[in-house]
Amino acid sequence: MDREPEELQFLGIVGICHEASKILHSWQRLFAQIALALVLPLSVLFLAHIYVSHLLFSKIDRSEVALDVATPGSPSESAILSRLSAEWSAFLLFKAAYLLALLVLSLLSTSAVVYSVASIYTAKDLSFAKVLAVVPKVWRRLMITFLWAFLLLVAYNTAALILAVLAVLLLGPHTAGLVAIALIALVYAAGLVWISVVWHVASVVSVLEDACGIEAMRKSRALIRGKTWTAVAIFVVLNLCFVGVEVGFRLAVVRGNYLNLGVGSRVGYSVLMLSFLCAVILFALVAQTVVYFVCKSYHHESIDKSSLADHLEVYLGDYMPLKARDVQLEQFHV
Repeated sequence: MDREPEELQFLGIVGICHEASKILHSWQRLFAQIALALVLPLSVLFLAHIYVSHLLFSKIDRSEVALDVATPGSPSESAILSRLSAEWSAFLLFKAAYLLALLVLSLLSTSAVVYSVASIYTAKDLSFAKVLAVVPKVWRRLMITFLWAFLLLVAYNTAALILAVLAVLLLGPHTAGLVAIALIALVYAAGLVWISVVWHVASVVSVLEDACGIEAMRKSRALIRGKTWTAVAIFVVLNLCFVGVEVGFRLAVVRGNYLNLGVGSRVGYSVLMLSFLCAVILFALVAQTVVYFVCKSYHHESIDKSSLADHLEVYLGDYMPLKARDVQLEQFHV
């Protein structure tokens, strides 16, 4: 980033996206290597999960239909129940393996991109080999932050579900109850987006500062204050792109036979969706790191680039996160 620290605070949605695009363009070889090594496998995993889940669930669906017409107590019913149990077990095991692999690749990709953007910010020498060297030393911190965010989301979803059930029980399935459910849904969606934004910025905090877990979430919440709408808008737009890829893949590839698409067309659509998804994920990771620096600047703080560069150095020894005195940025006046 070639902007002065105090200039970053004035960046809005378009400015942040432009800054992320410039970083990707200026260091396209490095980010292409990161994309091929980490982001592409993550994208392949996500799309493959959609396709395989559809196949497995289609088998479960057919078995449940067969179970409905089977004679109760007959050998055929017992065989169908046994097959259905095995299919559900396979489906759940596949989901568990997918979530584990998704988590690992997501943490590794985030570590690599955040470290790279921070190194570019300090104008230090950077290579793909250095990025790969530091990633294993950073992702554990991201794991702790992820676990806290996961626990927060579980608690939030549980509270929302309890509130919705109470609304139905107290107000009934009539107009008042439906209005209450709609209001709860709107508040829930807004809260979910806010938690997600805090979590994403907390991931950057976990890599660059001496905080992780709940402390990183607290710092992230304080950081985005004043830039909340900008961060939320970027998050929503990028996630809409993400959802668009998923919907397009389901329609053109997973259910392509219903649209009379040939094998060649479906393969072509798969490559197109995979390329777009990879680009969206990479851009989102760069953008969330830029948002971190913008929020720091907005609070009239500027990271000492020499201190940041020292802490990001990996070939001299173990990775060291920034201490509070290095990241509690100096006040400046505009």
